[in-house]
Amino acid sequence: MADAPPTVTPDTAPAAAVVLDRLTRRFGDVAAVDEVSFSVATGEAFGLIGANGAGKSTIIRMLTTLLPVTAGSATVAGYDIARQPGEVRRHIGYVPQLLSADGALTAWENLLLSARLYGVPRREVRERIECALVAMELAPFAHRLVQGFSGGMIRRLEIAQSMLHCPAVLFMDEPTVGLDPVARRAVLDHVAGLRRSFGTTVVVTSHYMEEVEELCDRIAMLSHGRLVALDTPAALKARIGPRATLDDVFAAFAGAETEGEEAGGFSDTRRSRTAARRRG
Repeated sequence: MADAPPTVTPDTAPAAAVVLDRLTRRFGDVAAVDEVSFSVATGEAFGLIGANGAGKSTIIRMLTTLLPVTAGSATVAGYDIARQPGEVRRHIGYVPQLLSADGALTAWENLLLSARLYGVPRREVRERIECALVAMELAPFAHRLVQGFSGGMIRRLEIAQSMLHCPAVLFMDEPTVGLDPVARRAVLDHVAGLRRSFGTTVVVTSHYMEEVEELCDRIAMLSHGRLVALDTPAALKARIGPRATLDDVFAAFAGAETEGEEAGGFSDTRRSRTAARRRG
């Protein structure tokens, strides 16, 4: 393994769907995100990787207009996150780390609520919900309460909710946290299907390096709020050594490891995601 992490390569992604220019977020004297700049090409799957507290979720929250920017700027789908937050929200989908589906509602009712929140035209609501349920393989469970769903089913429902309005950019914060291997596999397959079918730009955070390598075209490595590397998974591994894995890359740049958690149903999913959020 190399003695020190390699330098950041210039970002040359064309036709950018997301652009960050020295984006900064401070909490008091602490820079959670420190002058981060990169772009994400239209249709690209882009990973934000780093140890807990590296700034991944903070960047996602700024790009989805949930957190104000301290300095710098960013655009999403061509809209400025500070000056045009409403337009940004209309053009994105967001799958947060914390549980967003309502267990007291059915899958159909959750999707109907999302359709109304996203402003889906009334005449298109039923068709879009039906298509979303089929795409996520949830049609047989449309009228069952979500509190009886497994963790993987809940995550697929949340992805369906986020895609009802056909967003240009889909943000996913730890999309498989707390899921067992079978459920994780299903979620990854469905995300890949969305990219093939709709050309959706995907920005994802994850601690599972194998799914990052499978899903992402390029990866931004973050450490202490700063961008320390940006390249394809293959190129990053090549910098470390001929037999390096993405775990080796993570260790070289981030210098820390994190543990995944497993969960079963609705309550377990809520607990595991809440715990993950508290860890950063």
